[in-house]
Amino acid sequence: MDQTLPKANAGKFIDPAVTADGSPRARVGLVGLKTLWFNTGTLCNIACTGCYIESSPTNDRLEYLRLKEMRAYLDEAEALGAPLEEVGFTGGEPFMNPDIIRMIEAALARGYRVLVLTNAMRPMMRPRLQAGLKKLVALYGERLTLRVSLDHWRAEQHDAVRGPGSFAETLAGMDWLQSEGLRMAVAGRALWGVPEAEARAEYGRLFFEQNLKIDAQDPASLVIFPDMDESVEVPEITTACWGILGKSPEALMCASSRMVIKRRGMPPSVVACTLLPYDARFELGTRLAEAAGEVALNHPHCAKFCVLGGASCSV
Repeated sequence: MDQTLPKANAGKFIDPAVTADGSPRARVGLVGLKTLWFNTGTLCNIACTGCYIESSPTNDRLEYLRLKEMRAYLDEAEALGAPLEEVGFTGGEPFMNPDIIRMIEAALARGYRVLVLTNAMRPMMRPRLQAGLKKLVALYGERLTLRVSLDHWRAEQHDAVRGPGSFAETLAGMDWLQSEGLRMAVAGRALWGVPEAEARAEYGRLFFEQNLKIDAQDPASLVIFPDMDESVEVPEITTACWGILGKSPEALMCASSRMVIKRRGMPPSVVACTLLPYDARFELGTRLAEAAGEVALNHPHCAKFCVLGGASCSV
């Protein structure tokens, strides 16, 4: 992958050991693998403006992960004695993967919580997928959560990102999920320059109007993710930043999670972060045992999304 950064961050995020000014770069060790993510493939039913993974109806840069491959990683996690609590599925749109229901069930059957990131649109609403979700909620109840992407509380702004009609289609999917008793959360985006308190109030108004039982004040029920615009200059994170910012490296995603991807034409591999599936610097090997080392915070997303933004993809 081309590692050339936009002009705003030129000269930064190059050396994994030191920042541009020669300071020791912050690193994060794996304290314990509590969340294991699986990227189900980059194909998606829509192409969103600013999608960090460039998912679309034609992007198959990451292939569909299959049930057998996913089970092998769960087996390895158990063999390693990992303190695994949660299994996450992201994409692309996970409900386009033909194995998705069976993969979710495989994780739930082992006692893990499962989080699926979805746009709740047409792929999820196909009869076979609906039947599968009904079965899963009947068997496993609240251990399964679907986090639905709803970029804004108004149709105009959401549709500007995801395409005309997507807001209404997503709300229809959310209404169906609630009617079937599936546990649901929402992922919004901080793209609009609106203070978080105001954004939560607006989302809360929408949920009330739509009769959606989602607590907009609960950070786990409504996650508002910081923008991931690589054209915006961000500071590099040094070892001194932990004390300056009052942050702990153990609080970052890469201290407790890893993600499995499958590059086109290659076997699955493990990467450090859900946000960096294409950057070869964050690929840690083909097995979980190889992926237990430290991660250098050597990308703008590490700074803006995780350290300064305080965000996490997990529940």
